[in-house]
Amino acid sequence: MKLAVVGTGYVGLVAGTCLAESGNDVICVDIDAKKIDLLNSGKVPIYEPGLEEMVRRNAEDQRLSFTTDLDLAVKSSEIVFIAVGTPQGPTGHANLEYVKATAQGIAKALDGFKIIVTKSTVPVGTADQIKQWIKAETSHPFAVASNPEFMKEGAAVEDFMKPDRVVLGGDNPEALAKLRELYDPFVRTGNPILTMDSRSAEMSKYAANAMLATKISFINEVARLCEEMHADIGEVRRAISLDRRIGPHFIFPGVGYGGSCFPKDTRAMIGMGGERQEMVLLKAVEQVNERQKRWLFDKVEGHFGDKLAGLTFAVWGLAFKPRTDDMRDAPAINLIESLLGAGARVQAFDPEAMEEARKIFGDRIQYTHRNYDALHGAAALLIVTEWNEFRRPDFARVKNLLTEPIIFDGRNIYDPADLGKLGFTYYSIGRRHG
Repeated sequence: MKLAVVGTGYVGLVAGTCLAESGNDVICVDIDAKKIDLLNSGKVPIYEPGLEEMVRRNAEDQRLSFTTDLDLAVKSSEIVFIAVGTPQGPTGHANLEYVKATAQGIAKALDGFKIIVTKSTVPVGTADQIKQWIKAETSHPFAVASNPEFMKEGAAVEDFMKPDRVVLGGDNPEALAKLRELYDPFVRTGNPILTMDSRSAEMSKYAANAMLATKISFINEVARLCEEMHADIGEVRRAISLDRRIGPHFIFPGVGYGGSCFPKDTRAMIGMGGERQEMVLLKAVEQVNERQKRWLFDKVEGHFGDKLAGLTFAVWGLAFKPRTDDMRDAPAINLIESLLGAGARVQAFDPEAMEEARKIFGDRIQYTHRNYDALHGAAALLIVTEWNEFRRPDFARVKNLLTEPIIFDGRNIYDPADLGKLGFTYYSIGRRHG
């Protein structure tokens, strides 16, 4: 099929590339000429394992191209995906100005029947609005459908190529049948393609992320209680995860969730509820998460008291999760700002997020090329993101480089007993030895 994807951010670039990988001809469109030039040179503006190689391969095979010409892309395609940003507005609601502008641009370029699909995370009812925006601009026939994405950053290519499910929403049988045909190659193992009305499809994205965020805040709340009651969250987690109704996923305690989806979508759902249908549970989820982001700093402050000023701290991990360079709402931001606010210095390392960190902190912190370099002269090591390369460091080297053998582990990646035997003072999340 001939496809256009408008927006080359995280969702659009992954979706467009994976659709090309399955044999479709895909044109990706963006108004950012620098980004398009970068993509045409075979490089990608985000870090996602396996994506850059796939972009190059499909571009070389002439199935994937990049342009700023929306009119050309629309006229060359039978299905047009909208994958532009929907940033959070001041009230928590998603800002639809880019979606509206894109819909109007598509409408002006229509030269016959097209299927227009929202891939962006949009408020419930957006597909209906898109229909009205397009109708106001053209007399050409078209169909609008909703196709929310459920990709995890760090595993997005695999999630798209082998999805748990594909959700399609709309009221045009021809359009839904065409989209089902498009996605059939991705579900050969039997995972379902679900068709429903567009409002239910739009809600499914928010509901999924809100549920996952709730699980994270729940286990973090229990971790706090475990510390208070001298229980061990690791043992508690092991016990409850064996209940098939709960399962082992998303119940790892830590310093809170971040990224582009959970914070924004949870707040958007709270905003959708408004005062008439107040989202009491999700407000609590958000409150717990914001409190959790400060917990590691509270532990640092509890150990050093009012003597943080002038001390240097090593921070390992800046991205909100491993295998991405995304720092949107990352817990590391809260931690570092708190340390700087207390007069401390920060030496930081992350395998992929250093450039993103520079955009946030500028020259207020020191950036190192290797994880061990961040330890030189530091009073303690703070673990914020659980990258694999942090899991088995040379602890003798760590101990030698730190001015004091202290580790604050915000992701519980080390064993308290092992660290104790090695002579470290070790703090973790919700465990007796922390």
